[in-house]
Amino acid sequence: MAILSKVEKQTKRELTTKQQSFLNHLVETQGDAKKAAELAGYSGPHYQVVKALKSEILELTQEVLAHSAPKAAFKLVEILDSKRPIVQAGNKLAAAQTLLDRVGVSKVDKIDVRHDIAGGIFLMPDKAPIDIGQEAYEDISNGSE
Repeated sequence: MAILSKVEKQTKRELTTKQQSFLNHLVETQGDAKKAAELAGYSGPHYQVVKALKSEILELTQEVLAHSAPKAAFKLVEILDSKRPIVQAGNKLAAAQTLLDRVGVSKVDKIDVRHDIAGGIFLMPDKAPIDIGQEAYEDISNGSE
């Protein structure tokens, strides 16, 4: 399968025949790890296989999403251009938008900052210094008044 061949080339480590078979079957079973493990010849819990191949599975997932991105883009255009009602258009639209966001095709957020304040800056005059004479101080060093 075309998706899997790219993942095989990107993988940094050598996979066993059984591990490679698991990845092949993972694509064929559309992501069913339990069924893929059984088809690859693994017995027992499939969680250990998934844990061991985590990085390869993530690469495979990214490739699947990248291959599905054009379909999602065309679905958005189809919903936009349709003159007839589309069954579950809201769900299809949300799924297409989510998929495109995950592969890096997302809407651009723009922030419009306007400074329409008419008041300007108000400057205050300097404060006048306060002179306190010696007679204004109270002696508290001996504790009596």
